[in-house]
Amino acid sequence: MRILVTGGAGFLGSHLCERLLAAGNEVICLDNFFTGRKKNVQHVLNNPNFDLIRHDITIPILLEVDKIYHLACPASPIHYQYNAIKTIKTNVLGTINMLGIAKRAKARILFASTSEVYGDPAVHPQKEDYWGNVNTIGIRSCYDEGKRVAETLMMDYHRQNKVDIKIIRIFNTYGPRMLPDDGRVVSNFIIQALKGEDITVYGKGSQTRSFCYVDDLVEGMVRMMDSENFTGPVNLGNPEEYTILEFAKKIIAMTGSKSKIAYKPLPSDDPRQRQPDITLAGQKLGWKPVVSVTDGLTRTVEYFRKELAV
Repeated sequence: MRILVTGGAGFLGSHLCERLLAAGNEVICLDNFFTGRKKNVQHVLNNPNFDLIRHDITIPILLEVDKIYHLACPASPIHYQYNAIKTIKTNVLGTINMLGIAKRAKARILFASTSEVYGDPAVHPQKEDYWGNVNTIGIRSCYDEGKRVAETLMMDYHRQNKVDIKIIRIFNTYGPRMLPDDGRVVSNFIIQALKGEDITVYGKGSQTRSFCYVDDLVEGMVRMMDSENFTGPVNLGNPEEYTILEFAKKIIAMTGSKSKIAYKPLPSDDPRQRQPDITLAGQKLGWKPVVSVTDGLTRTVEYFRKELAV
């Protein structure tokens, strides 16, 4: 297969490119390097089946492909709020451009949506039929609403133009190649712990998150792309739920750090609870996470130790 991965030099995208190349596919990696890094795909640049194109998906591009994994979009609040208009353009114009390729080339397209479409959920855990509780004018809405509009576009192209679509909703994912400065819980806590700095916990740390290791997520993405007669949306995440405070203490213990916990005010629109109901993924894809949080964190801590030593 000839497969396009938008955002392919990013944290998730680079792991997916590796997996697709290992299966013998031709992979075209498209990235504008806002949060993606050439370093993430350096080891596959010499692979004859791999092409890297520097391109911003808000601008149309003509490509001939069989499948599209559409991942391009900054995913951490620091990065997507840095240029909110660019973020929503990436989700809306970028998705229209990718659906245009899918329509013309008759390619199957998978869209990486997010658990953020559920907003600050009034239902727990979150199932795919929950419509969400999102602030349309908040500081996070460029991402939340952008992804919601992109899901709408996917469904409308499917209904109107018979485009073969797949929608996944990704819950917090972590692992090697996360950006050290992306402001997400896992990278923040590990970097702070390894440096012996105070670990920043917002609010009382009672808000919950569920953390899925990157290899498990990539497995779910590939299974979803290869599934038949199922458009989704489907939740992909690890239902093991932690409070942020518990998680901070776990990372302090794992790293043997002398870091203390520093409490700061809770940011605007920060969800109180986040836990996926993955029943549908189990039924439709035979998927569930297999990497334990302890094993995944051990690998991630090792990665950041090396990064900090460079």
